[in-house]
Amino acid sequence: MDVIRLLGIRDTPLSLDEVFSAVGDHTAGGTALFVGTVRDHDHDRPVTRLSYSAHPSAEAELRRVAEKIAADFPVTALAAVHRTGDLALGDIAVIVAVACPHRGEAFTAARRLIDDLKSTVPIWKHQLFTDGTTEWVGACD
Repeated sequence: MDVIRLLGIRDTPLSLDEVFSAVGDHTAGGTALFVGTVRDHDHDRPVTRLSYSAHPSAEAELRRVAEKIAADFPVTALAAVHRTGDLALGDIAVIVAVACPHRGEAFTAARRLIDDLKSTVPIWKHQLFTDGTTEWVGACD
């Protein structure tokens, strides 16, 4: 069975239960789950909302990142989903989860998964600040 259980770029709300269920594995001793949410500030500037956009290649690039993590770590199950569209403060923007035989491996693999996703998958964030100004922030700055 493929260890990559769930991947997606979606314009609908993300589910912690769906992601956690996708990585459930009786051979894993540790599962690390990371949830990224919309915060109310960026570099001391108050944010009111934001919107995510993804390039059509984003899902294929996400798969490439996931495959690399699965090859580099003893992953028994992996899931990663990212939201697109308009998000409000507190909304879930991204969830990654990795199950491995031991907790240390799971933490390290999940950290690398979210870091690689953020640095290479072509997803851009458009932030709106309380003063009316906006800023684009991209995975591929």
